[in-house]
Amino acid sequence: MIDGLVAGRLMGEASRRVDKAGRGYIVARVLARNRADEEFIVNVIAFDEAAGQALVALRDGESLSLSGGLTPKVWTDKQGIVRPSLDMVATHVLSAHLAGGG
Repeated sequence: MIDGLVAGRLMGEASRRVDKAGRGYIVARVLARNRADEEFIVNVIAFDEAAGQALVALRDGESLSLSGGLTPKVWTDKQGIVRPSLDMVATHVLSAHLAGGG
């Protein structure tokens, strides 16, 4: 796993889930772009309570920054094109909500 920082926009709403042992966690998807303006989908999971609460406070399209462990992946779209994606275990989330901006 790679330690990483990602900035992007929330895709849809974050959702709460519960594992088989009854522990809660949050999942979300973030759309991020690199300097070449290429899009990357970041599949986010948060076990940390503060990070999870920050994610569920956001709405679709809102900007955020995340830090945590990254795992690079690839997926194939409907046209058969292989595209990059990232899986992240988020430990920290920063947004305008948390910074006092709304």
